[in-house]
Amino acid sequence: MIEVVALPALATVQDLGRHGHWTEGLGSAGVMDPLSHRIANWLLGNADTDATFEIPLTPGRFEFIEDTGFAIAGAACDARLDGLALPRCFAGTALAGQVLEFGAMRDGARVYLALPGGIDVPEMLGSRSTQLREGFGGFEGRVLKPGDRLQGRSAPGRLSRISVNLPPLRQDGEAEIRLRVIPSAETGQFTETALEGFYGKAYKVTPQSNRQGYRLEGPILERWTEGELRSHGIAPGIIQVPASGQPIIQLADAATMGGYPKIGCVIDADLWRVAQARPGDLIRFEPLTLAGMREAEEAFAAYLEETRQQVASGRRLFQSWSRDVF
Repeated sequence: MIEVVALPALATVQDLGRHGHWTEGLGSAGVMDPLSHRIANWLLGNADTDATFEIPLTPGRFEFIEDTGFAIAGAACDARLDGLALPRCFAGTALAGQVLEFGAMRDGARVYLALPGGIDVPEMLGSRSTQLREGFGGFEGRVLKPGDRLQGRSAPGRLSRISVNLPPLRQDGEAEIRLRVIPSAETGQFTETALEGFYGKAYKVTPQSNRQGYRLEGPILERWTEGELRSHGIAPGIIQVPASGQPIIQLADAATMGGYPKIGCVIDADLWRVAQARPGDLIRFEPLTLAGMREAEEAFAAYLEETRQQVASGRRLFQSWSRDVF
């Protein structure tokens, strides 16, 4: 069991999302950064789908009520356990009374905290994710606050210290975060100048960004055609362009439909990069064909499987070593 001692607003319990309810007007919710979420779970031997804490703002502080394994992954935030510095991607054991602290985020925007078996909250409509707009799921359908106590769904137990590397948010030597984009239904409605600006110049993430969508600031995007569109289905990754001409990337808490024209869609393999972008960060879009998207998705799936096996091997090696020594 763990208790929230101090935590800014907007931290929630999330898993990989509540899917299959778009036709009922219910979005998926779920983690913004599925990569860090998965790795935090794997470090504990959890399933991909087990729920974690998603913490988008720091500083934060948790106290362990009993001895238990835990794992963290995501943004670099000077995490410490009773003052001992931890890697940004780490699993180990905390003793009753120890305090886990997250400092200022230096690289990235979200950190994920996992407990054995996943966070123990009720499953609703096939998911344990928090639907903030609708007010259900997760922990009482709300953000976490000081005094909340939660626990894992498996026995606490003790765990080895394991750490793995996360892929870099930016390419070497680059200031911008690169996001690969495929065309959408209205891409052809945008002017050549708009497309050149969209792909040729950087956009800045504005403070008006949240789990529903990231609002960007950069070159104005104009269309050849005029007038509004009928509302149509949208999903995380879609890049809409309202009348202001400034793009919005729809994300985990996106609505199920909207009428703004779509200039493109960020591929699933890059959504974790969006989630780790902070206000003020620069984003550069990179065009990708459908064939290129399939190659990128296959490469990302291969990376996930390789990482999962590396973590599993590390856990098995420690367990074998522990039996021999102790």
